[in-house]
Amino acid sequence: MKKTILTVAIIASLSACSNLGVEPWEKDQLARADMALDAEKLDYALDDHIYFSKEGTSGGRAFAGGGCGCN
Repeated sequence: MKKTILTVAIIASLSACSNLGVEPWEKDQLARADMALDAEKLDYALDDHIYFSKEGTSGGRAFAGGGCGCN
């Protein structure tokens, strides 16, 4: 019984990584506008506000500099 369970567990763990990457017929789903990193403009604006508030800069991710000056 233990050998059967071990065999099933090994087969299941080896088949878990059998589908790596995106197949050509799946790429249309990833190219949709709502799948973009900045699809939600409000979320992007809030993330940008949090970033420049913590870093002490204006412009968020687009500009370097600012902060506490300890680097």
